[in-house]
Amino acid sequence: MNGNSVVVITTGGTIAMRDDGAGAVPVLEGEGLLGESANRLPEVALQSEAFANLPSVHLTLTQLWQLRQRVGAHLADEAVRGVVITHGTDTLVETAFLLDLTLASPKPVVVTGAMRTVSEAGYDGHANIQQALRVVADDEARHRGTMVVFTDEIHAARYVTKSQSHSPATFRSPNWGPMGRIFGTEIVWGWTVTRDWVECEQLEPDVHLLMVATGTEPLLLSMLVEQRVAGIVIEGVGANRVPPSWLPWIRRATAQGTAVVVAHGTAGGHASDGYGYAGAARSLVEAGATLARGLDARKARLRLMATLGQAGRG
Repeated sequence: MNGNSVVVITTGGTIAMRDDGAGAVPVLEGEGLLGESANRLPEVALQSEAFANLPSVHLTLTQLWQLRQRVGAHLADEAVRGVVITHGTDTLVETAFLLDLTLASPKPVVVTGAMRTVSEAGYDGHANIQQALRVVADDEARHRGTMVVFTDEIHAARYVTKSQSHSPATFRSPNWGPMGRIFGTEIVWGWTVTRDWVECEQLEPDVHLLMVATGTEPLLLSMLVEQRVAGIVIEGVGANRVPPSWLPWIRRATAQGTAVVVAHGTAGGHASDGYGYAGAARSLVEAGATLARGLDARKARLRLMATLGQAGRG
């Protein structure tokens, strides 16, 4: 039986910001941020919790894991139906993905935010909160993991990405599209997602992210390998490809026990190709690297952190 309480956790971000003349900064939190949204869904009881009031780029891995722990504690409460998190959009996708990856509860978690501050015309915060609450209150939201709700669209955390730096309709799911849409007060679900869950008690912080571009030499890669870091994620080009000069260092890394994951360098796609040249997917697998199938580099980094944390590397 579902509980009747929805917990709203505020973390800061543009949705909490006001510009008093010196630039927008987070000032709203808890019930002060919920505003009129708290009175629009009488069928659920709302609890608010102010976790932080920061631009999302200021959040640390430690704080991210603490947020995960708080969400997990609320989901374990029989009285709680689900959790809504308000969050800055810059790293919102990473937070949503980590929650989806490491929380096994069937109860829904929704992450939302805003692209305009409360000082700007067309502030989108209250509308997004209201729709996020509506999604969590819906019985069909169960077993769908963590979702991102923005501009009347429901996106699976596994597939969603931020596509625009300023547009309110910034969140998109390349290849898949939204898993549901909200029409007024009606929710129409399109498809479900198969959960990818990693059971871990911590994140391994010693995981580093590199990017490949035309002509990039493996200088930074070699430094990380020589430092014997726990893990390296490489954002390749196209379908997970790197220059041939990177292969010897990848081989050395995997031989010494450093986990190497190579992600695609496009907005969408899949880690598979039929090429046989050095640096293509086949040669990376032969060198001991893992291909991040369907995940961009930032999500692949979090998944590797969770996987190594599960293995007790942290």
